Amino acid sequence: MGYEFLLVLFFIRYGYEVPKTPQKFIKKVAFFSRKRIVLSLKHTIMTKNTIEIPIGTTLDDMKVRKQIIRDFYATWNAANPTKQVYNANLKEFINIRFLSIQETSMIAANKYSSTFALTHYFTEILELAKEIRRTPPKKDNDNQKRFSEIIVMEYEKEEFGKIKLTVGVLKGSKQHIQYCITAIE
Repeated sequence: MGYEFLLVLFFIRYGYEVPKTPQKFIKKVAFFSRKRIVLSLKHTIMTKNTIEIPIGTTLDDMKVRKQIIRDFYATWNAANPTKQVYNANLKEFINIRFLSIQETSMIAANKYSSTFALTHYFTEILELAKEIRRTPPKKDNDNQKRFSEIIVMEYEKEEFGKIKLTVGVLKGSKQHIQYCITAIE
């Protein structure tokens, strides 16, 4: 899936007219690049100024945030076919799986700040988070049963604050799987 296809998806998703000719397409891409509406983050196309995240705490607000998170992961996965990011502190790749999307959309959707952190700093968090502690998985949590250990990590973004990244280490293969991302208040 090429860069052009992702831009077309962007245009459609946010209500922009898709350019009909290659020249107009290039002109529109240049316009968005100058305005910093579409930013490239390590081969990803993320929208920063066009996502309106609800601030409230109502059930409807949480449902909208959950959908924003799922849409974000869909776009990120399309732009990153390997679905992994190298973490400098762990010296391991952190993989994004369905469980990552499921758990994060359920937990991070509860707070505006967590949804904001995820949609704006996702790749940074995965790359630069530092290990805080390792714990055994919770015995009563079915989603954690597949892990041999849970790694709690933190990333401090100067203009935002602390963000918590939870990574699970799979039994057997020892793959590191992103489990959840939340803002620490």
